[in-house]
Amino acid sequence: MSSAEFTAMTDLASRALGGSVSAANDELFAQRENLIRAETPFFDPAEFGHKGKVYDGWETRRRRSAVPDPAAHDHAIVRLGSAGIVHGVVVDTAYFKGNYPPFISVEATSIEGYPDIENVRKADWVTIVEKSPAHGDTANTYPVADRHRWTHVRLCIYPDGGVARLRVHGEVVPDPRFLSGTVDLLAAETGGRLVGCSDAFYASPANIILPGRARAGWVRAGRTRGDEETATTTRSSRWPPRECPATPRWTPATTWATRRDGSG
Repeated sequence: MSSAEFTAMTDLASRALGGSVSAANDELFAQRENLIRAETPFFDPAEFGHKGKVYDGWETRRRRSAVPDPAAHDHAIVRLGSAGIVHGVVVDTAYFKGNYPPFISVEATSIEGYPDIENVRKADWVTIVEKSPAHGDTANTYPVADRHRWTHVRLCIYPDGGVARLRVHGEVVPDPRFLSGTVDLLAAETGGRLVGCSDAFYASPANIILPGRARAGWVRAGRTRGDEETATTTRSSRWPPRECPATPRWTPATTWATRRDGSG
């Protein structure tokens, strides 16, 4: 799968879906929570803080040793907002030009419930992106072939440095134990996703299936009266799951009603 294909899929780590950066072994220069901010990274050349230049991202202290250790690295653990199958990862080093990590890797695990961070660290982690080169001031893309369902990912940077954003694109696979009664089949958190639209000049139609109300919504370019715009969404062909094993099985669902929210 190409990067253009998987980046159009849902960002499983999105804070809008409930994603969080649970821990990092170091965040001396810039805090880990910036990794999953929805906004595009920014840079103000005049902005300095008590630790030096302020960057919009996660940045760790520099490692210093007489004999460099090629295995030395820093890491950040992200709990996915919606568990699912990861198709690709974007490690965006925007504005990190001399202080970016030259190599990265990504691991993943699937954990029941809401364990504390120490138990998360002790989980069985699987490498889904092998140690790979990364470039500065670039949205580095890495396809993922593993098709298991994951709840957490761990970004490792070698040996240190700064990353502006982490995006984890894939298919949402909801836990069927939390699905009861009437369910919104097109909602992003239950596996719905945007598959096409006629215009996304100001804002993507993918916003209209995010949780909650009055988000950015879908805003198209102005046209003359009478023109039509369309957006096509679909529920996952893998929904709803009968169970949540490592490789889920699926059954069809039935639509009972539809509703459009034009507020905001």
